[in-house]
Amino acid sequence: MTDIPAELAYTEEHEWVEDLHEDSTFRVGITDHAQSELGEVVFVQLPEVGDTTAAGDVVGEVESTKSVSDLFAPVSGEIVSVNEELADNPGLLNESPYEAGWLFTVCVDSGEATADLLDAQAYQQLLD
Repeated sequence: MTDIPAELAYTEEHEWVEDLHEDSTFRVGITDHAQSELGEVVFVQLPEVGDTTAAGDVVGEVESTKSVSDLFAPVSGEIVSVNEELADNPGLLNESPYEAGWLFTVCVDSGEATADLLDAQAYQQLLD
């Protein structure tokens, strides 16, 4: 059974978004489903702090023993931090996709940033 935390929002590209409830900042990662489909993650290319992005833009990539997959920005805004731990330990995406394996945080442009995202139930239906 795939882990789908109820408090997160999701994209159809299998990314999750967590509202950090501070200054319109959101944390972004890939879902448990995505990491299991990728297999063993061996490299992660993240966006640069200070980059601005629009929802749907390619902002990096995840390389696994099976494939290379693009990372998409689930919301529009400015990248304010990246998970530096992934440079030395990309396997955190497999081990802990919702905690230690987060990818980056973004300060969004508007309060409606997550309006187009899926809730946990809708994401589960996408997977079924």
